[in-house]
Amino acid sequence: MAKPRPSDAAVEQRRQEILRTVIDLGEVRIDDLTGRFGVSLMTMHRDLDDLADRRLLRKLRGRVAAYPALTMETAKRFREGLHLAQKEALCAAAIHEVSPGQTVFLDDSTTLFPLARRLTELEHLVLVTNSLEIARIVGEDRGTSEVILLGGRYTEFDSCSGPDVLATLGRIRADLGFVSATTVAGGRLYHPVRDYAELKQAALAAANRNILLADRSKFGRTATYAYGDVGDYDLVIVDDAAPEEEIDAMRTFDTRIQLVGSSGT
Repeated sequence: MAKPRPSDAAVEQRRQEILRTVIDLGEVRIDDLTGRFGVSLMTMHRDLDDLADRRLLRKLRGRVAAYPALTMETAKRFREGLHLAQKEALCAAAIHEVSPGQTVFLDDSTTLFPLARRLTELEHLVLVTNSLEIARIVGEDRGTSEVILLGGRYTEFDSCSGPDVLATLGRIRADLGFVSATTVAGGRLYHPVRDYAELKQAALAAANRNILLADRSKFGRTATYAYGDVGDYDLVIVDDAAPEEEIDAMRTFDTRIQLVGSSGT
């Protein structure tokens, strides 16, 4: 009896798992991927061709390689589907820091999308963001909350950046600021795009209290632009599966570290 064909959702899930493997390893032989995922060579080539067409990885002779951090970070549709359980757990912890009536800044990190959905349950909030997606999430079900979208140069991150965003942010005072990081290494923070590194720095000055969220995938790598360290934040909420040496490094900075498991504990 012929094996039933997997659904489109199952195929996409497998492709995301393949991409995660390539990102983790940097470069891997196609034959090794075939064995790891238990599919035929023809199926693996179809999966890899699809990912290569989306510019999520590079297909080489007999092997595949991950793109640099910038390409991965600009693949918004893919980023939204990564590490969902960890993002949900981080945001489940973060929502306890917010009270009704506060002004809250969220940057464009996909890590914060679950937090934006949770904010719709609170009343009389003022949400400030440069993310069109976060503005849509809160704006569609905002109750009595107000949404302030920081406008500027629209980018492939589905958000705005540049001097106009920084100028507007400089005229706003938030009770709380939430951001994530592209990469964290030794407690120091990095981003592949200068405009966004500058925005994260400006967000620190715009909020009375600043909170950083980071899942396990963020650690142990650097990018082009360094913009500070975890000591700049009042609270760092971290996936408890992050590398132990990275957690230890963060503990040397003057900040509070909260470890959260994917079960939310």
